[in-house]
Amino acid sequence: FRWLEEEHPDTYQQILNQEADNYQHYGVSNAMAQTYYHLILPLANRRDKQTQIRWGIREYQFRFQHSPQGLWLPETAVDWETLELLAEEGIQFTILAPWQAAEKDSIFRQPCRLELPNSKQLNIFYYDASLSGQVSFYPPATRNATQFVQEQVLPAYLDNDGSDQLILIASDGELYGHHQRFRDKFLSYLLDGAANEAGLDILFPARWLQSLPVEAVTSILPNTSWSCHHGIERWRGVCADAPLASWKEPLRYALERLAKAIDDAYAKALEGKIREPWKLRDDYIQVLLNQKTAEDLIREHLTANIPEAQIQIVDLLLKAQDHRMKMFASDAWFYEDFNRIEPYNAIRYAVYAAWLTIQTGAAGMGLFDDLKNDLRPANSLDGKVSGDSLAVTFWESLQKEKIASIFPA
Repeated sequence: FRWLEEEHPDTYQQILNQEADNYQHYGVSNAMAQTYYHLILPLANRRDKQTQIRWGIREYQFRFQHSPQGLWLPETAVDWETLELLAEEGIQFTILAPWQAAEKDSIFRQPCRLELPNSKQLNIFYYDASLSGQVSFYPPATRNATQFVQEQVLPAYLDNDGSDQLILIASDGELYGHHQRFRDKFLSYLLDGAANEAGLDILFPARWLQSLPVEAVTSILPNTSWSCHHGIERWRGVCADAPLASWKEPLRYALERLAKAIDDAYAKALEGKIREPWKLRDDYIQVLLNQKTAEDLIREHLTANIPEAQIQIVDLLLKAQDHRMKMFASDAWFYEDFNRIEPYNAIRYAVYAAWLTIQTGAAGMGLFDDLKNDLRPANSLDGKVSGDSLAVTFWESLQKEKIASIFPA
């Protein structure tokens, strides 16, 4: 969104204007928040889950000037703790795949209420698997919006007592015009022509919650996602979707061990200086959104005045926290081979986070050495690329002060 704001301000403003008009007209939004980085939340620790959810909510509030009702989870990967944290942050609903429901072989034509272990509730909108799959993976189905409604959508409604039914289609945004040509035009006419002509109402989850009851009750299968039928194994080890990817487990192990070491160094370095170090990290989103300078934010959290040099150290430690969360972006583990830009970027972020932490004096070179050694078992399928060699390459580039040339924006 920041890139859109800078590079395509007209498109950026159109999105904001559309949402504002919609919100003013209905009193609810057709937008959803998402976590700030694309972490598989069931694999993240509680503190990272909390920060990512809070950063995503703050980003949404900053862009749209009101709070979100819904939040999209990366890959719809879910566990109970994640859902509890959503509810604790005021989120009212999320969207899941039907196979993530505990109720097997159910056809969901209304949202469901989920009772959480923390005694809170969350609404779950399950999308239609068949229609979503056709839109995403079968191009002939979406060549003609009118035909799609008549042949696919209308037959999907169930015979019932006349109660309201919701058919929800979920797909990736880049499908429309990027993966499949002209599907942006298909989507436009589907929503603004073909559906209305067939007598269907177009609405979105927040509008259902605004005017219609949520009566059904559901439960979920934890550690599941929409993009892998093997739970969340795709992002931590070998699964049937990537049976040769033995590098995934050591990559995750290496990054998780680095994250813990960076966290320990962060907490120890800030002890006695910052009242609540992890609240400071949560509030760091204000710096990322250019709402405050890092110095101003840090001074708000100090227990007492400290020298300017110490302020700069805290700033570097916060940057390290930001990049050590980036290194867990899910795409690093999605594909089968290690020799791709996505795992490379994860290691770049990891090396940079380690480098920043070492520059502050909060940790020694052992931090990088452990990372390098832990990455050694992560190898490409052809054996030509290894995680430790990549780490050394990126580290040497940092030492030569060529950060901008090796670090992804």
